[in-house]
Amino acid sequence: MSERQFDFGSNWRAFSRHALTPERVEQAKRHLAELLGHIKIQDRSFVDIGFGQGLSLLIATSMGGRTVGCDINPLCATVLQENQVRAFPELNAQAIPIVIGSILDDNLVTSVRHRSPDGPRGYYQIVHSWGVLHHTGDMAAAIRNASSLVAPGGHFIVAIYNRHWSSGAWTVIKRLYNTCPAPIQKIMVGLLWPVIFLAKWLVTRRNPFRQARGMDFYYDVVDWIGGYPYEYGNVEEITKCVEALGFQTERVIPAEVPTGCNEFIFKRVDLAGVPTSFSR
Repeated sequence: MSERQFDFGSNWRAFSRHALTPERVEQAKRHLAELLGHIKIQDRSFVDIGFGQGLSLLIATSMGGRTVGCDINPLCATVLQENQVRAFPELNAQAIPIVIGSILDDNLVTSVRHRSPDGPRGYYQIVHSWGVLHHTGDMAAAIRNASSLVAPGGHFIVAIYNRHWSSGAWTVIKRLYNTCPAPIQKIMVGLLWPVIFLAKWLVTRRNPFRQARGMDFYYDVVDWIGGYPYEYGNVEEITKCVEALGFQTERVIPAEVPTGCNEFIFKRVDLAGVPTSFSR
């Protein structure tokens, strides 16, 4: 069987057209504000790597950030534009620069540097990548490339799936899902949906339909079952990896569920492993 990558763009488009509500947009705004804490966005350069449906990117733009978006899936650019018109009409006259490609591609990283509003060195004051870098096929390289875009004193904000005893089994399920025809994929979602619902309820003691970050339970289940490539790391592994690249850990928000995403806020304190010059 040949391995195929999950089509996140199609899932984001379905979510945006059928489940994105004003209430969910407001919830996403609150989550980003809480995640950022003291970090200001207004008038600061902000790149969202793997922007998906575009909520974080659009929210950062509405908060006055000088934003750039990057995603591997061209369909996400269309979804972003639709959500900008639908949910952020105040931004309709504003064009957000978008780069399409993989963060593993050095040419893509160079293109993102070219788009930086902070000048020829190509850094960003905030690099945001929520739940993305573990889906690239080489998480360590993705972290290295994404973090190289952070300016001295800037912040690297990432969310990475937590390592759990069940992670290996989920890897097999995700790989299988992406080799199956669409009817079998729907059956897999139907069979695993109640299992995931029950597991989340038992762990959080909260109705799984009450999602965070403006998300929707059904589309999250599809994303979770299909999300492949898939890697993971515990808090210690991720902090050690990023700190070795010249960062200090400012804050860690542990995942609510064992296989969920740990959220990390890192600040660049030196330029270890980062290009010292950049030519346009």
